[in-house]
Amino acid sequence: MVTTLYIDADACPVKEEVYRVARRCGLKVFVVSNAWINTPREPLIEQVVVDAGPDIADDWIAERAGVGDVVITSDIPLADRCLKSGAQAIKPNGQLFTPDSIGSALAGRMVGEHLRSIGVATSGPPPFSAADRSKFLQALDAAVVRAMRAAP
Repeated sequence: MVTTLYIDADACPVKEEVYRVARRCGLKVFVVSNAWINTPREPLIEQVVVDAGPDIADDWIAERAGVGDVVITSDIPLADRCLKSGAQAIKPNGQLFTPDSIGSALAGRMVGEHLRSIGVATSGPPPFSAADRSKFLQALDAAVVRAMRAAP
């Protein structure tokens, strides 16, 4: 087995960065989405279009990602599932989900959902910046090194 990169691609702002790292390291990338996304036509990069619906793309990724793999996602429940299967999970801003941080991230998500359900206006994430892109590249490089060491 070799390290595989999985992109939860709907609204992911760092796909090009993932492609660059994959090319440099010779890693397979699955670009998973509910609709067609323009992806490079290269042997290492494969687009997967799943049926529309809640969590269908997440399910596809979670069923396949495991030890030695890296998942790029902002989806906290997906990150939790991937961590439980031994994969690493990184947000597009470079924040690494870890077994130590995922519980508080899930709790914060639940609080936000509750507040929105009772009509409290909540703010979304801050605008994506060049610094976020740089942090992501550093985090992805480090994750790939760890993943390649851990791959079965």
